Amino acid sequence: MSMEGLVAVVTGSSRGIGKGIANIFGEQGARVAVVARSEEEGGRLPGNIHLTVKEIQDAGGQAMAFRCDVTDEEQVEALAAAVVEAYGRIDVLVNNAGVQVNVGLLDLQTRHWDLTMRVNLRGPFLCCKYLAPIMVQQSSGSIINITSGAAERVRPNGISYSVTKAGLNMMTLGLAQELEEHDIAVNALNPGGIKTEGAVLVRPADFDWTGWESPEVVGEASAWLAIQNAKTFTGRVVDRAEFGKTWGV
Repeated sequence: MSMEGLVAVVTGSSRGIGKGIANIFGEQGARVAVVARSEEEGGRLPGNIHLTVKEIQDAGGQAMAFRCDVTDEEQVEALAAAVVEAYGRIDVLVNNAGVQVNVGLLDLQTRHWDLTMRVNLRGPFLCCKYLAPIMVQQSSGSIINITSGAAERVRPNGISYSVTKAGLNMMTLGLAQELEEHDIAVNALNPGGIKTEGAVLVRPADFDWTGWESPEVVGEASAWLAIQNAKTFTGRVVDRAEFGKTWGV
């Protein structure tokens, strides 16, 4: 499996799952556009786009940092233009940026509901709206939406998050139909239990991490999806854990 020569845009790749995907893409030979809002250290969570780029480059890969708030239409439009200017094309889009506010629906602040909808649904919509047309011009490409098992089963205090992931799955299936004639694959990937900086932050110090895996394993499955097209594999919502059993990844 190789992504040699492909240009991949990964949102939310300053840390966590996005960073794991970006690193694996770099190892596979892709030129990676590392996209997130985080440019400097000092927030609640470690990591920023420049550190991710450095890691990819130190490992022998190619990457550039692009600061972008995926909920801002002008910034996403500018991102698409900037990536094309830098690399000449866009072959892969990973919609990974996401937020989760773990509060019961009746206690959830309206601004937190709106935030979850903006980042988890508006963000992927805007990225597809402005980056997919470039793939249409090329008659090739792959879009990967990072979803969650929460789309099918609501966890305590997780209704708003579940709503966004269920919506993202429907967006995936619908967009796959729209883009099939252009040979563009559109799939959603449920990573399963991944030990990220954010996951550690919201759990107690004695939490049992048995069975949880590193962000890089999501990169391996994403790399397989990245090289698919509308003829080989599209319009699917898949669990990462099933890859080894079903597709040998």
